[in-house]
Amino acid sequence: MEHETTIFGIRAVIEAIKSGENIDKIFLQKGLRGELFTELEQLLHKERLNSSYVPVEKLNRLTNKNHQGVVAQIAPISFYPLEELVTNVMESGKTPLFLLLDQLSDVRNFGAIIRTAECTGVSGIIIQKKGGAPVNGDTIKTSAGAIFKIPICKVDHIKDAVFYMQSSGIKVIAATEKTDQNLYDVSFTEPCAIIMGSEGKGINPSILKVVDDKAKLPILGDIESLNVSVACGAFLYEVVRQRL
Repeated sequence: MEHETTIFGIRAVIEAIKSGENIDKIFLQKGLRGELFTELEQLLHKERLNSSYVPVEKLNRLTNKNHQGVVAQIAPISFYPLEELVTNVMESGKTPLFLLLDQLSDVRNFGAIIRTAECTGVSGIIIQKKGGAPVNGDTIKTSAGAIFKIPICKVDHIKDAVFYMQSSGIKVIAATEKTDQNLYDVSFTEPCAIIMGSEGKGINPSILKVVDDKAKLPILGDIESLNVSVACGAFLYEVVRQRL
């Protein structure tokens, strides 16, 4: 899918950004210098695009073309504005159920969560512009195409989405082990949004301070935590159970 999901070359990426191309992530060669490269860096900062500096070997694996030290991944979907999505869902008459992913990093976990979210009637998924898994071919494959059936929003910070949800009358619930409250003791019958944390760090502590409620899954074995996509599935199907 390279011809559909990647562009390469400094000038090509600059023009793609300026033309409003739906860029998901940009990889920049470590140590690269030059006037045009500096222009690209300034543009990335201005547009607050997701980028990272990588060895040239990484770029060579992404494309065998003359990348000039820059490769950009184009998202295969269009992202929804958060305000528009929330308004549309609230006006639809259905009880809203949103999913917020706090810098989930693994594309396969991301894809699996999207698939489960579509199956459980999630109204939309909100991700952060920087620090999270990209929307690429692996995401599409793991989601079994569900990514084309569920709205996805990108925000500067997950905390911004939390505040917007709360101001819209939507209860925000964090899936975290840092609570004594069991998942099955929380009500999901009202409009709500569930936050899932990253694989290694979980939910950012600053976000945990502002949520409306917290819940954890009971762990009966010796392993202290579940894979995030499995945990997310358990949470979403508890919502389904309560709302049926």
